[in-house]
Amino acid sequence: MPSIALPFCIFLIYAATPLVAGNSSQSPTAYEILQEYDFPVGLLPKGVTRYEFNKTTGNFAVYFNKSCTFSISGYSLKYMSKITGKISKDKLANLKGVQVKVLFFWINIIEVTRDGDQLDFSVGIASADFRVDNFYESPQCGCGFDCVNSGEFNLKQLISSN
Repeated sequence: MPSIALPFCIFLIYAATPLVAGNSSQSPTAYEILQEYDFPVGLLPKGVTRYEFNKTTGNFAVYFNKSCTFSISGYSLKYMSKITGKISKDKLANLKGVQVKVLFFWINIIEVTRDGDQLDFSVGIASADFRVDNFYESPQCGCGFDCVNSGEFNLKQLISSN
């Protein structure tokens, strides 16, 4: 009679192994994992090169080629080349690697929670709420959501000055 011990052990090892993904078409993207936990893709800028995700614990790490800075709704944001944290339904906790500029200081965003159509970004002592629909698209490093508009404006300016 064949033993089920070996297949069961293989299953346990597989289930406990973190998911590491780069550009594999078989693994979900980091953006798709955000959506699985009820977050919009725009919480991450374009350019994720790879990620690690442990579905059992919710711990994750997201990697970019370099750090990334841009402005959204009057706030300057900085994403380091490695972002870590823990994801669960409607909550990103223990965040490291994402900062917001307040006056002259960069402050760590430590938690993001979703409540209905609102996202709450916490820096510990203070927080700010934004509508989820502001984050349906991923921003781009350097120009945020204004990349196309900036290019069109500069082209129009160039044409009108000639």
